[in-house]
Amino acid sequence: MSIDRPAGSTPGGDDVPAWEQMLRQMFGPDTDEALRQLRAQGMDPAAMAAASGLPDDPAMLGQVLEQIQRLLAASGSGPVNWDVAHDVARQAAVAEGDPVVAAPRARQVTEAFSVAELWLDAVTDLPPSGGPVRALSRSEWVEQTLPAWRILTEPVAASLSTALAGALAQTLPEFEADDAPAIPGLGFPAAGADRSQLIRQLGSAVFGMQVGQAAGTLSREVFGLTDIGLPLVKEPSTALVPSNVDSFAEGLDAPVDEVRLFLALREAALARLFTHVGWLRGHLLGSVAAYARGITIDLESLEDAVHAIDPTDPAALQGALSSGVFAPHTTPEQQAVLDRLETSLALVEGWVDEVSAAAALPHLPHAVALREMIRRRRAAGGPAEQTFATLVGLELRPRRLREAAALWAQIALDGGTTARDSVWDHPDLLPTTEDLDDPAGYSARRTATQDAQSEIDRALAEILGEDPGSATD
Repeated sequence: MSIDRPAGSTPGGDDVPAWEQMLRQMFGPDTDEALRQLRAQGMDPAAMAAASGLPDDPAMLGQVLEQIQRLLAASGSGPVNWDVAHDVARQAAVAEGDPVVAAPRARQVTEAFSVAELWLDAVTDLPPSGGPVRALSRSEWVEQTLPAWRILTEPVAASLSTALAGALAQTLPEFEADDAPAIPGLGFPAAGADRSQLIRQLGSAVFGMQVGQAAGTLSREVFGLTDIGLPLVKEPSTALVPSNVDSFAEGLDAPVDEVRLFLALREAALARLFTHVGWLRGHLLGSVAAYARGITIDLESLEDAVHAIDPTDPAALQGALSSGVFAPHTTPEQQAVLDRLETSLALVEGWVDEVSAAAALPHLPHAVALREMIRRRRAAGGPAEQTFATLVGLELRPRRLREAAALWAQIALDGGTTARDSVWDHPDLLPTTEDLDDPAGYSARRTATQDAQSEIDRALAEILGEDPGSATD
């Protein structure tokens, strides 16, 4: 039995899709039978290629299909196939070139951070991070940050994979072990494979491709390790990706040296924050974990969507994925977590924005323009960030950056830089959405809260028979 194709087309011809050409190279004369068996089980390579978000590139697709071939021959895969994610991320990172960082460019980065640290010393009480300074290629950025994406995406992928497997398993036909032949070239018998496990393995591969494509694409956009406001490495460090810095500077009036210095200021400021505010990393990642623990899937909607989608129609599957059909359902409890996380990200980004601007203004002629450019860039986000928003259910860009920067500026105006930076001493001191709405009233609200707490401490001291004065020391 052969597959349907337009009249006049020939296997391997110019009008044959890249994915089919690659399958024919892999399977040879068994290709038609392989495709027939895959479609008989409700699967279609074209739909998988479209859903993965990969470009129609035969070389890249061939490497991905090889990964899937190994995946299907294995068992016990997790919710995300990280081998696939790693390989796809590396491929996407080098898609537009990824030159090795030469020694002179690495020295430029080191010098920029040396100057940035000196300027930051004058505007913040937080000391330098003390970690290594790195000039990274795009591939090196992927290697450094992929473990963090695992923390962010795997809990969500696990919940979605389980729900999707349950829904799809009901739509696939049953096969008897004696009736179903092996799928040529894939290395396992279709009848001998557990359908739900097979679906999980395929889902694992698809998630891996999507995470890898997003991370690889992001590696072509980021300037360093701190662009998204979340800690992407565990150890204290500062880094820039010189090729991305240069590309960004090409469209600006400011000279590239000035752009590099400004970006180094932002990177070094956030590195100081994550290094010396010990609870901050756990606070942010804990919010992500709390969100993931509360994930629920609208199984009825998911099953309806699965039954309504023609598995042989790539456009339908791609449309379903992009429209959020398989997105987790956000509960009121999760929405509260998301609101807290959004406020925290805005406060982090706002502090970096305010501190780096204060450090740059006396020295960089284009500081104001560069600050505004970065603000707009962070507010808009990019394709890779939008992909992660779909995968994780979280938007990694702060919606209230300007309000947060205005709040930090007001705190510094009222009490100086020490008062501003001391807010990070404890998570209970973090400003709230009310403070973002009304920065001018922050000091009065903070004083009222402190007075109320002092009254409670004195009352407790009297009940316990202690000196009331000692409770407020």
